[in-house]
Amino acid sequence: MKSSTSKGRSDKLTAAEQGKLWASYMGNTMCICVLTHMLEHVEDHEIKKIVDRSMSLSKQFVAEIKDIMSKEQFPLPVGFTDEDVVKGAPRLFSDEFCLHYLKYVGKAGISLYGIAVPLVTRPDIRHFFTHCVESALELINAVNENLIAKGLLAKPPYTPYPKNVEYIRKQSYLNGFFGDVRPLQAMEITHLYDNIENNATSKAILIGFSQVASSQQAKAYFIRGRELAEKHYDLLCKVLEKEHLSAPPIVDPYVTTSTIAPFSDKLMMFHKLDMFTMRIRSYGNALSMCARHDLAERYGRIMLQVANYVEDGANILIDNGWLEQPPEAADRNALASP
Repeated sequence: MKSSTSKGRSDKLTAAEQGKLWASYMGNTMCICVLTHMLEHVEDHEIKKIVDRSMSLSKQFVAEIKDIMSKEQFPLPVGFTDEDVVKGAPRLFSDEFCLHYLKYVGKAGISLYGIAVPLVTRPDIRHFFTHCVESALELINAVNENLIAKGLLAKPPYTPYPKNVEYIRKQSYLNGFFGDVRPLQAMEITHLYDNIENNATSKAILIGFSQVASSQQAKAYFIRGRELAEKHYDLLCKVLEKEHLSAPPIVDPYVTTSTIAPFSDKLMMFHKLDMFTMRIRSYGNALSMCARHDLAERYGRIMLQVANYVEDGANILIDNGWLEQPPEAADRNALASP
């Protein structure tokens, strides 16, 4: 896609445009490193085509952002480079896991780009993020088709069709801890399933990262994250199982036993900080769709646990000089000081 930066060039980038371009650059340079490792080892022809397609999209997005920032004389983030991926390292994930990984990061991409579209105002930037959304949706559809074809995609549970349209007539519909507790409704099941699936993939990534991390500090952080993802996976699975509904399976067996790092600790730390930050949004979306008190309480509790984990990860990145600062507002107090 060619940039349409000639349109709207008289307008400076707004905070929304700066922030979303910055976040997209960081996320896509990180993905390029991860996909570089996967492409070194993937053997299945169909899976390789999907990974190649994802790599091409990330490179295209990065090139487009570079072009926009260059024309704006906006400092290009460092992001992640060839220095953050170790060529020739043994494979850390199986071919099958590549598909689960692409679905995992694809959800994050759709969220990032989709929120940008209604917020950006310059025509060229809106065109760019619209293209990103469309491309990410096409990619995740292709990933799902491959998962289905290979028998790797567990479908969300079926529920019976309603016999007729009904209105909620009792406050007990909101019960969750005491009294007459109703069955889960479809939107609650949807978000439970989505978050269980996210935790299953996240846990597998954390198993791999904990095996290969160079520093003990990063290793301990990944082990803690693995335990947190497992705890949340079990907690949410129990809600579905209590109502005799199926949950997504774990994907731990798709992680190899390699202990040689294919990525820098900086990349792996940022990866999990970024994806756990997205988990807060995912839990928040689920919370907004809850009408049962017990589910709302559960999501509120686990969101707080993730927020604490993210803050600790940010502190590790800051201590090591690895966390780039996003664009920010002017410090008017500092400017006004003598």
